[in-house]
Amino acid sequence: MNLLASLRYLVALHEHRHFGRAAAACHITQPALSNALRALEKEFGVVVVRRGRSFEGFTPEGERVLASAQRMLHEHQLLQQDLVSDAAHPRGTLRLGAVPTAIPILARFAAQLQARHPGIVAVVLSMSSQALEAGLESIALDLALGYTDRMPARGGQLRAWPQYVEHYFLLRRAVGPRQRGLQMGPPTGWADAARLPLCLLTPEMHNRSLVDGAFRSAGATVRPAMETDSVLTLALSVVAGELCSVLPGALVDAVRGHDGLEAQPLASPVLTTPIGFMSHRQVQPTRALDAALALAQDAQWLRHAQAHSGLLAPD
Repeated sequence: MNLLASLRYLVALHEHRHFGRAAAACHITQPALSNALRALEKEFGVVVVRRGRSFEGFTPEGERVLASAQRMLHEHQLLQQDLVSDAAHPRGTLRLGAVPTAIPILARFAAQLQARHPGIVAVVLSMSSQALEAGLESIALDLALGYTDRMPARGGQLRAWPQYVEHYFLLRRAVGPRQRGLQMGPPTGWADAARLPLCLLTPEMHNRSLVDGAFRSAGATVRPAMETDSVLTLALSVVAGELCSVLPGALVDAVRGHDGLEAQPLASPVLTTPIGFMSHRQVQPTRALDAALALAQDAQWLRHAQAHSGLLAPD
């Protein structure tokens, strides 16, 4: 039995909660994954996985094996990166996650990190806030970009590096002659926005709860004309249709090149949300993560991130 491979399969099953998807993620067949997990159970002399017609979770003993597997795989990654890297030339894989509304900034970050350190291979993932936090706690993620104001609920296990502050805009088709690129319009109120045909994120998304809170503060009831769990669909519903949408600055910046659109800052109230990188406080960083944290605190990078998010200074 290849112990490290079997531990990777166990962690993949934890992440995907499905035998077939875990096997696909590991590039093996489902029977091969099941056989490896049974060999792992034989090795430790305990039942690790609750099996039924589908994956039903881990036994108490399995949870302990899983926790050890996560630590052992992290230690293996630390050693691998240490052996092939030096301080000036870090090498290895770095798993980065972001809430969907922050993906444009994370994409910029990953590109700059790779340009600075070509030996680092960044894996960029779009995830919910809950999935980000769970990924950090299970060491499945190295670094996450998300809502730092949620951190107190995690019992002090996470450490944050502030990046920028989200501000919100009403994105709509521009009125008047068609102009090149995105136009920046005057501020508008949340109550006025609520009367428009809106495409919003689905209710389980954390960003939607923030937006709904702003509408309530304005005394407005919003009934979306369309809902989605895709931030790309938010923008495309305006670009390709007759809808409006509420987007944070980082997403508005991503559609600056589209003609005939207008973004209006939303006011009354002004909604601001801190966004930052987060990592697990008690996990020793790899060489790749050390390099990423250095970039996350670099003044030039922070100016770049703020220029493409927040209140969006005119081009």
